[in-house]
Amino acid sequence: MVGGAESPARNRSLSMSVAKIIEINASSKTSVEDAVRSGLKKVSETVKGIQGAWINETKVVTDGEGNITEWRVNLRVTFLVS
Repeated sequence: MVGGAESPARNRSLSMSVAKIIEINASSKTSVEDAVRSGLKKVSETVKGIQGAWINETKVVTDGEGNITEWRVNLRVTFLVS
């Protein structure tokens, strides 16, 4: 540092955002979309600043005749850390 001034690189690092990813499981009797929606709604009750989610895995539960009785999703939810 010359003359006590901070470098431009140091100033840029102070405005960087930090994100965190959590993994959740959600389910629905109706659809994958409903499972994702209900999972995100539940997470938003305690996690603020949700930026998005990835559907990491999709599963189904079936009855003895091969009919889908439940949709299950594994989500990775991204949110900003303040």
